[in-house]
Amino acid sequence: MNEALQVEGLTKHFRVKRKLPGLGGSLRTLWRPSYEDKKAVDGIDLRVERGETVAFLGPNGAGKSTTIKMLTGILHPTSGQAHVLGYDPWRQRTALAYRIGAVFGQKSQLWYHLPPSDSFELMSRIYELDRAVYRQRRDLLIERFELGRYIDTPVRRLSLGERMRCEIAIAFLHRPELLFLDEPTIGLDAIVKQRIRELIFELNREEGTTVFLTSHDPGDIERLCRRAIVIDHGRVIVDEPVERLRRNVLSYKRVVVRLAEEAAELAALPGVETHREAPRVLRLMVDTAAVSMTEVLTELMARYRIEDMTMEDPPMDDVIRAIYQGGLGRREEGDA
Repeated sequence: MNEALQVEGLTKHFRVKRKLPGLGGSLRTLWRPSYEDKKAVDGIDLRVERGETVAFLGPNGAGKSTTIKMLTGILHPTSGQAHVLGYDPWRQRTALAYRIGAVFGQKSQLWYHLPPSDSFELMSRIYELDRAVYRQRRDLLIERFELGRYIDTPVRRLSLGERMRCEIAIAFLHRPELLFLDEPTIGLDAIVKQRIRELIFELNREEGTTVFLTSHDPGDIERLCRRAIVIDHGRVIVDEPVERLRRNVLSYKRVVVRLAEEAAELAALPGVETHREAPRVLRLMVDTAAVSMTEVLTELMARYRIEDMTMEDPPMDDVIRAIYQGGLGRREEGDA
């Protein structure tokens, strides 16, 4: 079986109390409140192959956390089915727990007043690891995640970056086949984020761990994931490779040009927005759907003496914003 996740028609409704229209409601309404169904997840279908690195994206309230809770067996769905590593997650939750790992950026699995070494020991007992295998694995993770300096320091004294390294390392302790990461780099500085991404990427490549990531950080998606699934209002609106999303959603590139001398006036090029960032520095936004990069570069070299030039894709936060806007537009048109 090559699929880590197989989900069909997964739906979750919550029964929520209706809000009273005001203080003028009758006593009967107060003592016998009415309820309504809220669709948190609305018929999701998806497949994730073993070893894939997938970004699961959506605005707040889109249904991401509810979906993950069903896939890990915490919640029962209203309807639909799912198989995670061949298990029914809400009926075989205990057996599945031995095969998956989870890291939640704002919920710790480390004991706050104890050092990480004690949490490692506790998790080894929970997962019933052979003692020799456990010690070898623990030592490898301590070395790989560079935890030696604070492995015996109480968690309450660790910085957020140090704690998150420990959180992710301990999630890999039992060699999970599938790792759920929910905002793993939230609140971290750029250097720590980059190191954590490198470590997750290395373990995915070396051990074939499937990674299912939710994040609002474009860097997490760009550096860790090859595929993006975007949901909104509990529905999947996009499921494509990350690179294809870049091409399909935003058809522009950024070009920064450093000139050998200051230009008296800016060139007007079709499909190109040109801005002066400094006397000899121009920033161009090129719509590649309207004009080819070859045409733009040829025209630039004909008009200016160029000292240096850099070209880059749009940042992922722009891509995600465009996905939300475009996806919502498509959905609303289909519902009309």
